[in-house]
Amino acid sequence: MIDKLSWISVYPEIILLTMACVIALVDLGVKSPQRTLTYVLTLLTLAVVAALQAKYAVAGKTIYGFGNMVVSDPMGNWLKCFATVAMMVTLVYGRGYAVARDMLRGGELFTLGMFALLGIFVMISGNNFLVIYMGLELMTLCSYALVALRRDNATATEAAMKYFVLGALASGFLLYGLSMMYGATGSLDVNEVYKAIASRQFNHHVLVFGLVFIVAGLAFKLGAVPFHMWLPDVYQGAPTAITLLIGAAPQLAAFAICIRLLVQGLLPLAIDWQQMLAVLAIGSLLVGNLAAIAQTNLKRMLAFSTISQMGFVLLALLAGVVDGNKLNAELAYGAAMFYVITYVLTTLAVFGIILLLARTGHESEEISDLAGLNQRSPLFAGVMAISMFSLAGVPPVVGFYAKLGVLQALVSSQQTIYIVLAVFAVMMSLIGSFYYLRVVKVMYFDAPNVGMPTAIFAPGDARVVLTINGALVLLLGIMPGGLMTLCTQAIASVVKSLGS
Repeated sequence: MIDKLSWISVYPEIILLTMACVIALVDLGVKSPQRTLTYVLTLLTLAVVAALQAKYAVAGKTIYGFGNMVVSDPMGNWLKCFATVAMMVTLVYGRGYAVARDMLRGGELFTLGMFALLGIFVMISGNNFLVIYMGLELMTLCSYALVALRRDNATATEAAMKYFVLGALASGFLLYGLSMMYGATGSLDVNEVYKAIASRQFNHHVLVFGLVFIVAGLAFKLGAVPFHMWLPDVYQGAPTAITLLIGAAPQLAAFAICIRLLVQGLLPLAIDWQQMLAVLAIGSLLVGNLAAIAQTNLKRMLAFSTISQMGFVLLALLAGVVDGNKLNAELAYGAAMFYVITYVLTTLAVFGIILLLARTGHESEEISDLAGLNQRSPLFAGVMAISMFSLAGVPPVVGFYAKLGVLQALVSSQQTIYIVLAVFAVMMSLIGSFYYLRVVKVMYFDAPNVGMPTAIFAPGDARVVLTINGALVLLLGIMPGGLMTLCTQAIASVVKSLGS
């Protein structure tokens, strides 16, 4: 018999699933090409779900349900809250773009987005290997369909095929690694796997072999080198609204399953996965920053930027433990959570501007399309400049504090190799600053292209959200303490539960 706590732990998921089905049925009767009713119902549903997740997170309770297969804890609830808000902002930015490109012939954008968000929720809440994998598949299957939403566009269809083939391969890696862990430990429960591995009664080589496949699958979801091949092609080929959808909220889920699997489940093998993450982080920082310099397509440049940004997240994750101990855990994992949240916030602002500029009749995917943007819209240019400074790590915007938090975690470990990695990360950030500042230079110092419209139209709701988005990127850099404390306290609940 399923107890009351089980239902409490998944109330937001139940609401999201129910309303996604209801909205899909309601949309059948909607004739408006703008899908106003579907759009409003979707935003209202997401607002209710976000408020409920925030309420759970503030309560600070950790609830296990359905035989410990799902967990509702502060870290998961905050990540789900932020993921829901990110999905709402994505739909606000992307609606006009989708209408102009005939992507709203049906309500698939909204319903598939809600089901993808449900997959993100399941990934974040999963406390069982199969549950985590089910959430991953739900999210990725929706993402494949969304990338191919413009069925008459050859570029989008090609991107969807690449995403599907490589995504299926990565899912196979992850599933094979999880099956090996099950074979070695005899359990699918994350906490039980932790206890079994800590007992050291199993063949270490078998566990490490399975761990390699798990890390490879996680690296693909994060877009880390050498599993990054899909990211630039999918970012460039997918409709921009879908690029934002797969590039923002899913990053929060990818971080969550890294914590669930590597920290809560496989921490006794930390000495092994730390070395793997170090290699992935070095490769991501190096390839991401160097390859981005050569890009002229803005979306492709942002894809390589994502690769380099995930390198910082990996550095924070590997700094959380030293020689298998919980040393530095709250500081490092809190810094990683802060980094992912602020990166998603900045990504929303950047792609929001690209989407709103694209509504003027062209895609605005090339860096040169931003030439003279300050003369056409000081607001758009200002938000884009703040976002570029944040991604580059220039004070006082939030990206600087996010990078500083990761570097502090590395240095405070007092391990020579981590200090060397911190220096390397700083050097790569300096190189990366070039292509971010190049965008600012084009906006403020280059003349507008011939034939470029002088006025930029943006819907009122999108303009308001964009202004708030840009302001948060700046304000959280000036006053980062509240969000950093929230992340540290959320991570503390995870660290305390290790092995319980």
